Amino acid sequence: MNKVLKQIIIWFLILLIIVFTVIAILGIWDVIDMERVVRKLLETLVVVFASGAVILFIFSVVGKEIDEGK
Repeated sequence: MNKVLKQIIIWFLILLIIVFTVIAILGIWDVIDMERVVRKLLETLVVVFASGAVILFIFSVVGKEIDEGK
């Protein structure tokens, strides 16, 4: 995997952790409605997971074809 792509993924995951932490803190202090936010966060995570699985599948298929072509 490309080093730049790994760095992008790492920073994206760090950003997700920061966002979830801020949302959790706001929910603890009753600034936002946690039930609604948690539902939306879980739905978002499912979408991100599904799209990541599709991207991984595409990279594995294309990577095989590129390796076979060499």
